[in-house]
Amino acid sequence: MAEPTLLAFLLLLLVFNAPSGSFSAATKDESVYESFLQCLEKNTNPQDKISNLVYSQSNAAYTSVLRAYIRNARYNTSATPKPLVIVTPTQISHVQATVICTKKVGYQLKIRSGGHDYDGISYISDTPFFILDMFNLRSIEVDIKDESASVQAGATLGELYYKIWESSKGHGFPAGVCPTVGVGGHLSGGGYGNMLRKYGLAVDNVLDAQIVDVNGKLLDRKAMGEDLFWAICGGGGGSFGVIISYKIKLVPVPKTVTVFRVERTLDQNATDVVYKWQLVAPTISNDLFMRMLLQPVTRKGKQTIRASIVTLYLGDSDSLVALLGKEFPELGLKKENCNETSWIQSVLWWANFDLGTSPDILLDRNPNDANFLKRKSDYVQKPISKDGLEWSWKKMIDVGKTGLVFNPYGGRMSEIPASATPFPHRAGNLYKIQYSMNWQEAGKEADKKFMTQIRRLHSYMTSFVSKNPRSAFLNYRDLDIGVMEPHKDSFEQGSVYGYKYFNDNFDRLVKVKTAVDPENFFRNEQSIPTLPRKA
Repeated sequence: MAEPTLLAFLLLLLVFNAPSGSFSAATKDESVYESFLQCLEKNTNPQDKISNLVYSQSNAAYTSVLRAYIRNARYNTSATPKPLVIVTPTQISHVQATVICTKKVGYQLKIRSGGHDYDGISYISDTPFFILDMFNLRSIEVDIKDESASVQAGATLGELYYKIWESSKGHGFPAGVCPTVGVGGHLSGGGYGNMLRKYGLAVDNVLDAQIVDVNGKLLDRKAMGEDLFWAICGGGGGSFGVIISYKIKLVPVPKTVTVFRVERTLDQNATDVVYKWQLVAPTISNDLFMRMLLQPVTRKGKQTIRASIVTLYLGDSDSLVALLGKEFPELGLKKENCNETSWIQSVLWWANFDLGTSPDILLDRNPNDANFLKRKSDYVQKPISKDGLEWSWKKMIDVGKTGLVFNPYGGRMSEIPASATPFPHRAGNLYKIQYSMNWQEAGKEADKKFMTQIRRLHSYMTSFVSKNPRSAFLNYRDLDIGVMEPHKDSFEQGSVYGYKYFNDNFDRLVKVKTAVDPENFFRNEQSIPTLPRKA
């Protein structure tokens, strides 16, 4: 009799122990999904068929919807935490219901517009979460008479530029150079492009906005008040609500603009060019934006540094050649280096398309386009000496393949007060550095190798960049500089990254957050914390 009893006991143990966790987890997930769906149906129009817009993990289309806007392949692995549910609203009421119902079931809500946040925080989390994916909310209305446009958060910059060009050949908008970036994240985090020295950031040209708040209410600028409107124009929308749309001010662009790309290596006076660039690029005519890319390369079997200057000039090539001949003779720019074109063609050229490409390409969202990548940022307030640059070249070559991108400030950026928007990096900054690392190999070993390289170079540059705080740019999201632990809303932890991104504006952002979302529903790994509760 003993043997059958032992067998029964072992079977009982197996039933209770082995599968119970997965059974209970699966049952809980199903129960949460059902509750969430019922709540959505109750809070939206029956004819909307909201269930068709909600993807659970058992839905055949779930993986393709999740992967479509993952732009960093580091976060597209089997081990990457996945959302229980993805909601893809087509109406504002769907967004309102999603906020209300996610709160009700007690999950975290991540909001994704284009998926370009460099450290993936719009679509991953260490706590149970849903994704609100805004890609269907992408309407754009251009009003040339009013010189404005209303653009929803799920539209891309490419779609926005195309619509502006369709309506007018004499208008543009000063936002980013990558056409597949989503408007919602780009503008709410500051947003800049190659016209920032002439017109400032994207958020410096925002007139109004719509946001769904923590109570599911739709608010415009008047209804939300100036404090909240200020906060979502550079402080990151995801800390305060769900950005639905922005009304933006279009800017005039000339019929003819000029672009060029000139490269120099160390044996072609690159050090002199880079040194002089620091003095010229932030102070020259506001019509000229000269980005500089620095990359370790091999030439004739020898390692060197290549400096590439990539330019947009709001004018013709004759005046540009004359301007740089006077201000930057070390560059040796000639007319044959330049291409005169239209503003929309310059957008395509900056996005690495050939001049003459049809602007229709801007409507291609390139879903499932992901690289392995890491980005970091810094601000430079004093020119780096030639000795400092030569030391940096050695370090860059020693480290590996990390590139640097220098983006000049000055011009309009120096005229706008640091407190005008949450983005504080204005007068006093010569340029911003983006540290850039892309790789092809999958797996932990490659990840460790290339992440170590970019972190080492960032560390080497410490003495050349801003201090107390060592500032960073929110839209170059970098979880290395501090994170909020899961299930926490710690002012202390939030301050670590908050003061780096926002400097003195961080305290005002915290006050706004505390007023509009006191329970910290809208949160992520680097969200704005609330003020500590008084005992």
